[in-house]
Amino acid sequence: MRLPLFDAHCDTLSAMQAYGKSLWQNDLHVDLCRGRRYAPWAQFFAIFGLLEAAPSAGGLDFPIWASGEACFTAQYALFQEVLLANRDHMVFCRTAAEAEGATREGKVAAFLSVEGAELLDCGLERLTEAHGLGVRMVTLTWNRKNALSGTNLEVKDQGLTELGREFVRKCEALGVIVDVSHLSEPGFWDVAEEMKRPFVASHSNATAVFPHSRSLTDAQFLAIVKARGVAGLNLYSAFVGADPDVDKAIAHIEHFLSLGGEKSVAIGADLDGCDSLPRGVAGIQDLEKLAEGLLRRNYTEALVADVFYQNLFRVVREVCDI
Repeated sequence: MRLPLFDAHCDTLSAMQAYGKSLWQNDLHVDLCRGRRYAPWAQFFAIFGLLEAAPSAGGLDFPIWASGEACFTAQYALFQEVLLANRDHMVFCRTAAEAEGATREGKVAAFLSVEGAELLDCGLERLTEAHGLGVRMVTLTWNRKNALSGTNLEVKDQGLTELGREFVRKCEALGVIVDVSHLSEPGFWDVAEEMKRPFVASHSNATAVFPHSRSLTDAQFLAIVKARGVAGLNLYSAFVGADPDVDKAIAHIEHFLSLGGEKSVAIGADLDGCDSLPRGVAGIQDLEKLAEGLLRRNYTEALVADVFYQNLFRVVREVCDI
């Protein structure tokens, strides 16, 4: 089968900016030359930046920005430059319908997300502006608490503030996907209570397979299933397991599938957002090894296509095509 891919999260824009790389071909985890082996290919590119020194940044040496606005403005400009330089190969998409159009043209469907609402000053007006610029997913927090909520690494017992609840409701009204990766567990349950449309954990694994505060409990994953959302497999070694390899990454997918997650598992590999991947995975070109492993375990091609593309595509259609 020709493998499709809709990846919910990469930090390639930040890595390109930090290290002066192009998107067409580079030595990062993601570039167009390697990624175009997947058809169709859709990709959420995250705008992400450090606003202060952080105790946990995936081993990456990204610069510290003076403000969220400065980070957003610079990376959005870079995204526009990348689109122009690669206009024969990729299209900026805001809806599932636009992604279908990109596929018909044989081009990559490039979506834009923001990782950490502090890059939008946690503000409803800035959120509205970002939506107008094409942002279609917001990860509410990163590794440090902000005005919306605590995180699963810092202030773990704090859920959504009143502003956080307003922000979530505004996302839903605009057609922006709410992403609970990095969010505190009380914050997660507050989101589940507020949302009427699907929400996602764009790059989060299964705690039951390998315990980590960044991963999802079974109860959280089942809440995502109930909400018709998805959880995207994260390939950062620290979240996959001890001595991680492809099989241990697949174990997270299989666990979610065992919970009835056939329509709620996706890929959110966190490529270029970490410095260590499982053995046998060097970049986007190796995601197909996950699919090959699932097929060897007698999962159907239809289920593999759901995990790799259709499940996240459905969420985009339900949330963004309004």
